[in-house]
Amino acid sequence: MSLLSFLGFDRAGDREDHTEASAVRRIVDALDKLDPDRARFIACFAWLLGRVAHADNEIGEQETREMERLVHERGGLPLEQAVIVVQIAKSQNILFGGRENFPITQHFARIASREQKLALLDCLFAVSAAEDGISVVEDNEIRNISRELNLEHRDFIAVRSRHRDDLNVLKKP
Repeated sequence: MSLLSFLGFDRAGDREDHTEASAVRRIVDALDKLDPDRARFIACFAWLLGRVAHADNEIGEQETREMERLVHERGGLPLEQAVIVVQIAKSQNILFGGRENFPITQHFARIASREQKLALLDCLFAVSAAEDGISVVEDNEIRNISRELNLEHRDFIAVRSRHRDDLNVLKKP
């Protein structure tokens, strides 16, 4: 590494940074072109995935990859956009999670159908299971979200039962 590069004066590095910034701007511009209702739905969906991933106060690499996959597949976004949405949701959860969790969940409850809420629960369990199984803390957080979405306990249990092999509380020590 040259001294100029080390000090941040490398012109090639400037070009790379500019190219990366341009790529990010194109992705953000594409997100801006989404229908506002769809964009809000995807934002809430990603936030809730991040809420569960951060329930244990850390968001692991495998949880992040699962969140990106789900936002890409379920949100219908190109993978590059899904990565950005997930990064934003993770950062915001870390910074503002406790204060914003309930209002965002309530908003999702208003805009989502019952089927979408149940699909979200399934995704929440998938994110939780991505790293070392579903911890008790994550399971409790999903239960709280289920209540905030005005789902019945039997709905929660029905979705949870599909992930019982990943529940740490049911695993033998």
